[in-house]
Amino acid sequence: MPENSFFNRLFNEETIAYEERYELTRKTRLARMREILHIIRKHDVKDGVSPAEFRAILEDLGPTFMKIGQVLSTRSEILPQAYCDELSHLQANTTPLPFDEVVAALDAIYGDRRGRIFKSIDPKPLGSASLAQVHKAVLLNGDEVAVKVQRPGVRTVMAQDIDVLRSLVKHLDRFIPNDQMLDFHAVVEELWVAFVEETDFTREAENLREFALLNRDVAFVSCPEPYLEYCTPDVLVMEYVDGTSIRNTEEIVDAGYDLAEIGDKMMDNYAKQILDDGFFHADPHPGNIVIKDGKIVYLDLGIMGRLSSRDRSAFGEIIKAVGLQNASALKDALISFAIDVDIEAIDHPRLLSELDNVLSSYASCDVADIDIGAFLTDILALTRQCKVTLPASVTAVSRALVTLEGTVLAYVGSFNIADIINRRLRREQMKPEALGKALEDTLVDLRAAGEGINEAATYSGEMMRMLTRGQFKVNMNMLGSDEPLAKLSRIVNRMTLGLMIAGLLVSGALISSVEGMPKVFGLPVLADIMFISAFVLSAVVVMDFYRKRK
Repeated sequence: MPENSFFNRLFNEETIAYEERYELTRKTRLARMREILHIIRKHDVKDGVSPAEFRAILEDLGPTFMKIGQVLSTRSEILPQAYCDELSHLQANTTPLPFDEVVAALDAIYGDRRGRIFKSIDPKPLGSASLAQVHKAVLLNGDEVAVKVQRPGVRTVMAQDIDVLRSLVKHLDRFIPNDQMLDFHAVVEELWVAFVEETDFTREAENLREFALLNRDVAFVSCPEPYLEYCTPDVLVMEYVDGTSIRNTEEIVDAGYDLAEIGDKMMDNYAKQILDDGFFHADPHPGNIVIKDGKIVYLDLGIMGRLSSRDRSAFGEIIKAVGLQNASALKDALISFAIDVDIEAIDHPRLLSELDNVLSSYASCDVADIDIGAFLTDILALTRQCKVTLPASVTAVSRALVTLEGTVLAYVGSFNIADIINRRLRREQMKPEALGKALEDTLVDLRAAGEGINEAATYSGEMMRMLTRGQFKVNMNMLGSDEPLAKLSRIVNRMTLGLMIAGLLVSGALISSVEGMPKVFGLPVLADIMFISAFVLSAVVVMDFYRKRK
């Protein structure tokens, strides 16, 4: 996902434009919710949902829910494997659009230019997804291309679905505590940003060019070349790549490829995308990757993630800290990764203690066996509970790594990206320029340490002189003491009220025997005041007990 400043700009400007374009109002929201409920009732889910029925429901609900199903298909820790296997079909073809509707969509976009651009278009689609349909075509100059045509009306439906999800999240806030493991607001807004990007094919064309430029020196990775002059927000024209889907492992082996080598290269390049480029494929599921002429080819670059240089450095420090099992270094890396950090508001002792617990759960694993996706999920939940807000980019990285691990483990081999990232970091550290920088940093640290020792000796001498003269004082700040002190304060307050009540009752009783004072209800007025005051204070104490117990 885009980094935070880009996210804010995109949300503030383009979200408003899309809402105005699709008239996202309470009326349209209720209409879409009724439609969703009708579809769910049609499938009769009250007696349970089979994997096939679950897939059918998502297909009927439309492209937004199909996208969610594609993500869930790689998350066997969330859904049983049978459901993941069934949802994996969503990554392949869906019901195709009739060819005449595709031609009508192209005519609406190009008009009379269509005949001057395409020599022929194959009526049989190469693929049909929830968002678009792809056809093979030949340009007038003879180039074979793939034409990706957006399904008519898909933007309106997806915009309405996300608007419904936003409304549901607002109501969920009443029932979900602030320290929930998942920030639903952030998830929905990221879904909106992904929608805005993925439904504008001119952005995907630019992504193809940028990805090819960043990987121009990588011999085993490529992507289709776009024809920018023919691309519009609704149509993407790009180089035709006739490759073998990475899910077809038998065909890949028959073609003479080594699955283990493919898996290793894929994950090493993905580490490069994250740590070196800061521009990575955010949806690397099997339907988006093919093998062609000894290369790993990424086909769908509609959703790309971005990391700033600061975030790339911090992410590398997080991985190194995990490899070293160093909770303190991990805490520092997470805080440096965080946004809008209030150091005083962070519960440092709790964060460090919880990080110790998280790392201890991975301590028995070799680095190569660490499930980096599950680890990042644990870290996201922990940092949210400890009031450390990580940028939206880390969520995108986490989700992409989980998807990639599901892809590689299920179709290629038994690898883990944590080991790949650590090896890449070690290689970077062994470069001459990196060694020179490390030596320079070491000399600076040694000088700072020497100066610190001199200062410590000076302060020690001053402290000893003050101690011998009785001038040494110590100020202590007990971390985590607020709650016990608050409880002690409540106890003292209740005792004080109890003594006041007892004093009022005793005084009222003594005054009751005094003659010659004005009386009300048969008692002196002053005694009445004291008894009423004692009653009110007693009621306050009882209500306080009841409220605290509740």
